[in-house]
Amino acid sequence: MEPHWELVEALQGGTFAIRKKHRKYLPQEPRELDESFDARLQRSCVQPYLTRIERLLAGMLTRKPVRLTDVSDVITEHLFDVDLGGNNLDVFLYETARKMIRYGHIGVLVDAPRAGDNGRPYWTAYTPRDMLGHRSEIIDGQQKLTQLRLHEQIVVPEGLYGQKQIEQVRVLTPGAFEIHQKDDNGDFKIVDEGQTSLDEIPFAVAYSNRIGLLESRPPLADIAELNLKAYQTQSDLDNMLHISAVPMLALFGFPQAAEEISAGPGEAMALPETARAEFIEPQGNSYDAQFKRLEQLENQINTLGMAAILGQKLSAETAEAKRIDRSQGDSTMQVVAQQVQDMVDNCLRYHAAYMQEPQAGSAFINRDFVGARLEPQEIQSLLQLYTAGTITQRTLLEELSKGEVLDDLDVEEELEATQSGGLMETPEPEPTPEPEEAEMPEPEETEEESEGAE
Repeated sequence: MEPHWELVEALQGGTFAIRKKHRKYLPQEPRELDESFDARLQRSCVQPYLTRIERLLAGMLTRKPVRLTDVSDVITEHLFDVDLGGNNLDVFLYETARKMIRYGHIGVLVDAPRAGDNGRPYWTAYTPRDMLGHRSEIIDGQQKLTQLRLHEQIVVPEGLYGQKQIEQVRVLTPGAFEIHQKDDNGDFKIVDEGQTSLDEIPFAVAYSNRIGLLESRPPLADIAELNLKAYQTQSDLDNMLHISAVPMLALFGFPQAAEEISAGPGEAMALPETARAEFIEPQGNSYDAQFKRLEQLENQINTLGMAAILGQKLSAETAEAKRIDRSQGDSTMQVVAQQVQDMVDNCLRYHAAYMQEPQAGSAFINRDFVGARLEPQEIQSLLQLYTAGTITQRTLLEELSKGEVLDDLDVEEELEATQSGGLMETPEPEPTPEPEEAEMPEPEETEEESEGAE
């Protein structure tokens, strides 16, 4: 997979990284002097098309905060600093999504300190470049990792003020781990090993362009090639403009044997009667072709980055074609969002297993990739339906929340608050049971009635 990463990584590094590659991405023309090429290289800049699209797609996945369901308060508190680097879950997922889109897949390891040590589980992201190798088997009908080797760089103190970087490899197997560090001779030696409390490797993976298990291709590789082409074309155009921007003084009918003539804003020239001096500059007709070519490349990048991923085009098209393209793009982003959601769910499961929590909970990743705020007419229609009793208050609040009218609204809390405040319709009182008829006591016989009966 590494040959597919080189150009993408160089473009992510910007102009500095591209210039560092020198002639690899900006060829030197035949008979072009080294000094001229170096000057042209320093004038050439990379347009950040690829970086902007990567940030755009990652931002769409994390445009709304992750919604957690049935996650314990202890784990929720940990997610405010999920990587022990001060990043909460939303920020962590944004950076993770960027790397997933850049390389094709990303992995997250849920690690924990040794039993008895102070600490708690934390998440660490690894790019495909850091995944050195793996082994897998079919266990209980599922393909699971039986060995995973991860490359890491750690910084340790050296001397009184210095630091040094040490290369190490983490070898993970179900229920065990080993740490191999590289010594001064270049050999790897085991410096730490132990057991874990899990019977599986706590490593979750998300793909944006899967080929196989822990194998993928950068989904923006075509855009990277067009970005490189735009860089080279822009370099040629800038070089032409730089050379032709300064007019050249030409003398006609002036003897070559004459002494040199200098020209400037504060100088005048004395020429023979039949001689003349003119400035020569190009017409610039060829520049239009270069500008049009750059515009074509920008349109192609927009078409690939927006239409292929989001189903949107910058050119005019029919409404039916827009719906078809949008559904195709949404389905692509839906798959990516589902991959990230499954990765988070697996990480929550590993986190809960370390904490011995009975329930891990689940997460929901945003599916509204483009803002779709409700229009005033649509809001009025919803209110009319609610007033007429066609929809419930819950449905009204959910639709307003989806339409970004009431953003970040907890419907359950809102319903509970309005109910406790007496703002909801009070239930009809239950009918009280009718009182049972009491038996009337028989009247007592008087003395006269008693004598008459006798």
